[in-house]
Amino acid sequence: MERRDFIKSSCNACLLLAAGYFLPELSGCSPVKFTTLNTDIINHQITIPVSSFAATNLQLVRPKGWYYNIAVQKKDNGNYSALLLQCTHQENQLTPNGNGFHCSLHGSDFDKDGNVRKGPAEHHLEEYKTFTDNNNLIIEILKTP
Repeated sequence: MERRDFIKSSCNACLLLAAGYFLPELSGCSPVKFTTLNTDIINHQITIPVSSFAATNLQLVRPKGWYYNIAVQKKDNGNYSALLLQCTHQENQLTPNGNGFHCSLHGSDFDKDGNVRKGPAEHHLEEYKTFTDNNNLIIEILKTP
């Protein structure tokens, strides 16, 4: 094998190896599109039909008059969680990215459970209590941002 062919083959192998290593990380960077359900808070509760989780496990909910969304997730065990998408660092709106939630202001990242993966944020996202009633998911809103 000539030197030129050896170098070319080695470079191609390195590029493929690097692409295989970074590809899973890059999937979290791509923008994911979610629709936002605008809703009212009635008696400190938000009601969402359980059927809205048939196509996806994540719904974004925006209570009327709020700046921040609530990420409502159906877990593998059939339970639900509701996280306020307000960065705990400087209160910026968070965006879902497929692997959790990202703050575009200073780069904080949170996992799907609201735990800090990368600072400068230091605190878990605020979580609201949820329960099901017939065919509806109820989110209790006792404190507003």
